[in-house]
Amino acid sequence: MSCYLVTGGAGFIASHLCERLIGEGHELVVIDDFNDYYDPRIKRGNLASFSNSITLYEGDIRDAAWVASIFAKHAFEKVFHFAARAGVRPSIADPRLYLSTNVDGTLNLLEGCRAHKVPHMIFASSSSIYGINPKIPFAEDDLIQRTISPYAASKLAGEQLCSNYAHLFGIRCVCLRFFTVYGPRQRPDLAISKFTHRLLTDQAIEQYGDGSSARDYTYVDDIIDGVMAASDYSASPFEIINLGGSDTHSLSTLINFLEQIIGKKAEIKQLPDQPGDVPRTFADVSKANRLLDYSPHTTLRQGLERYVEWVRAQASC
Repeated sequence: MSCYLVTGGAGFIASHLCERLIGEGHELVVIDDFNDYYDPRIKRGNLASFSNSITLYEGDIRDAAWVASIFAKHAFEKVFHFAARAGVRPSIADPRLYLSTNVDGTLNLLEGCRAHKVPHMIFASSSSIYGINPKIPFAEDDLIQRTISPYAASKLAGEQLCSNYAHLFGIRCVCLRFFTVYGPRQRPDLAISKFTHRLLTDQAIEQYGDGSSARDYTYVDDIIDGVMAASDYSASPFEIINLGGSDTHSLSTLINFLEQIIGKKAEIKQLPDQPGDVPRTFADVSKANRLLDYSPHTTLRQGLERYVEWVRAQASC
């Protein structure tokens, strides 16, 4: 039985990945620090359905000796590195925390792979890296000159470290740039989660900007399909690959869809644009399709319907 490490395994996307890997019969080791960025009880709940099927280590990936001790105990075949401080706006308030976790922590994981000859790492990166990119859609070979948040800079640095270790030590690294992932277990600070809960409880929606900002929303099941395909990729030692929905919608359209699905009209409280937020994202997924046979199939309307159904089911429990 193969043994895989999933960092940040109690988080939104990674907990879905853990379920998929367990379903395929893999032995899983999970690292998570259960920090208070949002309620740790939510993260523990994400693991509840499969907690007996994993080996869980609670700790901080910035602790190099602790990370090394975990690698020494297990013979990992693959590392799925999803642990990170997430979010553009909080990174502006506390850039040192973001850089130390997302850069130093990634270095510690790569060092573990190097020391224990782990051949393959999947690195969860972000579309935030593209910053203010005038070219649409965003492609992996676009010149990155203007990241506009410490979070984006930390993810770009992580990709570069992966490139170094792939070149120097033969660790195959696939860096996946995720585009606005949503679905069941989504973090409570993200727009779709906040808007849904406010609509369901008859509270005003806080909308940053005039509603024209646009995102390439990607349903979590499509993302996990891409991650699984990337874990089997072996044609080259290093790749950066977009995983998105390849279908951009404005913030106003998103709110309108939720109004229709929930059956309520939103009260909008418009706020100024937020520093660090990019005006638009749009993934060119042709490389993912070519290398991974990736083809997202969940429309935004379909995904929102599933998410709202899940939220309502949670509330009735």
